[in-house]
Amino acid sequence: MMNTLTLAELSARFGVDPFPLEQVAARYPFRLTRYYADLIQAPGDPIWRQCVPDLAELAHDGQLTDPLDEERLSPVPGLIHRYPDRAVLLISNRCAAYCRFCMRKRQVGCGNLRFTRDPAIEYLAATPQIRDLLLSGGDPLLLPLDELHQLLTRLQRIPHLEIIRIGSRAPVTAPDLITPELCRMLSGHHPLYLNTHFNHPRELTPSAAQACGLLADAGIPLGNQTVLLRGVNDNQEVLAKLFTGLLRLRVRPYYLHQMDLVRGTAHFRTPLARGMALVAGLRGRVSGMAIPHLVVDLPGGQGKVPLLAETARQVEDGWLVQTMAGAQVLYRDPGPTS
Repeated sequence: MMNTLTLAELSARFGVDPFPLEQVAARYPFRLTRYYADLIQAPGDPIWRQCVPDLAELAHDGQLTDPLDEERLSPVPGLIHRYPDRAVLLISNRCAAYCRFCMRKRQVGCGNLRFTRDPAIEYLAATPQIRDLLLSGGDPLLLPLDELHQLLTRLQRIPHLEIIRIGSRAPVTAPDLITPELCRMLSGHHPLYLNTHFNHPRELTPSAAQACGLLADAGIPLGNQTVLLRGVNDNQEVLAKLFTGLLRLRVRPYYLHQMDLVRGTAHFRTPLARGMALVAGLRGRVSGMAIPHLVVDLPGGQGKVPLLAETARQVEDGWLVQTMAGAQVLYRDPGPTS
C-alpha cells in the first residue's frame, strides 16, 4: 500500500492552518507520498509549491478545464488521438502524488474514474496509422504488475504499434515503486521508452537515482519532461543544475514545457519570453545534451510547437506561433497572477 501523508499530518509538521488546504483539496484532490513530503524544507519552497494545495488554485483565472481539447479528441473513452501517427492511452486517474499544476486537474484524483480499456484497444487495432502510443493518466506504474504486463502484451500484439512510451512521475515522487521485478517485466516488452518528470534539482535524490538506474539497466531509454513553473524552477541556475544532474542519472532532458492554460494553475505561469531567455542562457554554458526543447502545447488541440525564433514571434496582443500544420495562431500569453 502507498505510504502517503494526510493534510492534517502535513499541516501539523509545518505548523500551518489546514483549513485553507482542505478547501482547495475539496475541489482538486490532494495526495502526497511521505517520501516526497520529506523533500519539503519549508512551506512555500519549490517542493511544497508543486504538491501542497494553494488557494490560488480557486482563483477565477479565465482559463479552461480542458484547453488542449482532449475530450473532443477522444474517439473512444480513455484514448486521445491528436496527431495522425500517435495516440495517448489514459490508464487511470491515480498518481502517487497529485501535482498542483497538473494538465488534467479536471480528472486526476477525482472520484473513482476508471477507464474501460477494451474500446481503446479495439480502436488502436483498427487504426493502422497509429504507430506510437503513450501510456499516461494517472500514472501507469501504479498498476499492479500483472495488470500492466497483460496490458503491454495486448498492445504489442497490434502489429502496427511500433513504439510504446510510458509517462510516469513515480521515479520522482515514489521511487520505491521502481523495483527489480517491475524492471524485469518491462524489459520483456521492448521497444519501450519512459519519460519521467523531474522539475527541481532537490528531486535528484539517491533514491531517485537508484530508480532511474534500475530502469536504465533494464534497457529502457529515459527522458524527462520538465514544466517551467514560477517560484519552482524559473531560474537559470536551477535549470542548469537540474538538467546536468539528470544526465548523471542517465535521463535525457527532453522537453521544457510552457505551462498549459489550465484553470487553477495561473499562479505557476511564466511569460513565454521568460522561458526563451532561460533556454538561450543555457546554450554554451551546459552540454547540448542537457538542453531540452522548449515547447508550448497550443490550445484547441493544435499540438506542441518548439519555441524558436522561426516558430514564435511576439506581436502587440500576444505571440504568433506556427503550428505543426504551418498555420499561424495567435497565442495570448496571460502571464502569472499574483
